[in-house]
Amino acid sequence: MNCELGLHHGGDVYSKRELKYASRIIDFSANINPLGMPQVVKDAIVENIDFYECYPDPLCRELKDAIAESDKTKPEYIVCGNGAADVIFRLVLGLKPKKALLLAPTFSEYELALKTVACSVNYFTLSQEDGFLIDERLLEYITEDLDILFICNPNNPTGVATKRSLMVKVADRCKECSVNLVVDECFIDFLVDEADYSISSEIEQYNNLVIIKAFTKIYAMAGIRLGYLLCSNPDIISLTTQSAQAWSVSTVASKCGTAALTQKDYVIQTKQLIQSNRTYLIESLNRLGFKTYDARANYILFFTKDNQLHTKLEPYGLLIRDCQNYHNLSMGYYRIAVKSDTDNRYLIDCIKKVIME
Repeated sequence: MNCELGLHHGGDVYSKRELKYASRIIDFSANINPLGMPQVVKDAIVENIDFYECYPDPLCRELKDAIAESDKTKPEYIVCGNGAADVIFRLVLGLKPKKALLLAPTFSEYELALKTVACSVNYFTLSQEDGFLIDERLLEYITEDLDILFICNPNNPTGVATKRSLMVKVADRCKECSVNLVVDECFIDFLVDEADYSISSEIEQYNNLVIIKAFTKIYAMAGIRLGYLLCSNPDIISLTTQSAQAWSVSTVASKCGTAALTQKDYVIQTKQLIQSNRTYLIESLNRLGFKTYDARANYILFFTKDNQLHTKLEPYGLLIRDCQNYHNLSMGYYRIAVKSDTDNRYLIDCIKKVIME
């Protein structure tokens, strides 16, 4: 499939307002925390309103200090941006790689960003038969003529996570070949056993390692737009910083991010909720005869022979992500978010109805 199709993302509720026959729209195509935005974030929007008359801090000092404390790193290792996608584009514009390696399937924004600098792209094809797992074959694809490798962990849209032990081997191989390794950990906060997968603590060991994080999903702040990268290489930090306009992070976003990072119990509660509700959805989909995979994040990829399932669910006010526009996926692949118990059960009930039609 052409990457341009990747311009279509989940979460586009605005083009679905014609679904007037549905009492409400439940968007399973966007992987947002079902607990919703923390109250302290909502309070921060209002309580800091007097600050919005001034330009934002271009250095995001308050926010970087809060991130550094939360992530146990240094403020100088952080670049903040207008969402993770903004940071990805800025990184690519700064580094200007000539040859990249991507997983297939994976998040489309990597390739869209790489195309802005005319970077050629090779693919490491993940096998459906192997559950879309990354394995050590990937190491053979990391060669000295490569400039950059993007890995989404857990991967989007599969939800499959790669163990820390293998990620370290990938980082070692990238360092050996002088390849910049970008690990997108935007969904890793949803994992109960996060420490078994994340390598964000290794940035000082690898000056070619970049970690991408975001507030979008875990804190339900998609509309506020806030993301950041972690890297110990001052050249990468400088090039990424210089590739965007000065005020890419609004004061609203900065205040909200700082407030969100105080919500440790909220994150713990989220992990437990996602684990329980994800199990229900996977077991329900399996009973319906759908093929599911080892999803570890707050979304699930599944396959059904009914390639019109997404359109059949719309009259019920349900939006699910049609994944046929991902490289290495075809018609019949769908991604759904893990939502509240009530919404999840409504989705399964509606799928049963359309199957019976």
